[in-house]
Amino acid sequence: MSAAHFLARLWYYFRVGYSTYLTFLLGVANTLVVVYYLLIQNVPGLQAIFGHFVIFVVVSVVIGVPLSIGIGWLHLKRTPAFLSELDISVEANPYYYKLAPGHQSEVFAPINLELLRQVRKIMKNQNLLSEEEEKRMHELEAKMENLLCGGYVGSPKRKLNF
Repeated sequence: MSAAHFLARLWYYFRVGYSTYLTFLLGVANTLVVVYYLLIQNVPGLQAIFGHFVIFVVVSVVIGVPLSIGIGWLHLKRTPAFLSELDISVEANPYYYKLAPGHQSEVFAPINLELLRQVRKIMKNQNLLSEEEEKRMHELEAKMENLLCGGYVGSPKRKLNF
């Protein structure tokens, strides 16, 4: 693994850990502190309800956690937002247009290519293959060979350079 690749991996791990965990916890703590000390302590009606910071935190957690779960569920199951995110990630991911390293390129694609060749051979020997079918099978074989050589099929938005 090259130094640049290693540093890129470290950078990715840093971003995931920082954005997913550290900033999340700091953001929650910051929001609770700011809302309590800048809003609740300056509004007498709210200060009567939330006399202490701990009471405010407990009420916020009891209400906020289920509310956040519900909003997350709606985002994933009932709005078009998540499907749009997935569409964008599929368009941007070059591995939807090429074989991923590992079992796909080492086992499954070669097996599929060999099965395609053998089926075409059997069908041709038994005169069960029309010219149109032969042409389609040949096109599939060419695409599979291209993938096995590290090429792409379709039109990816970006290409990986190895």
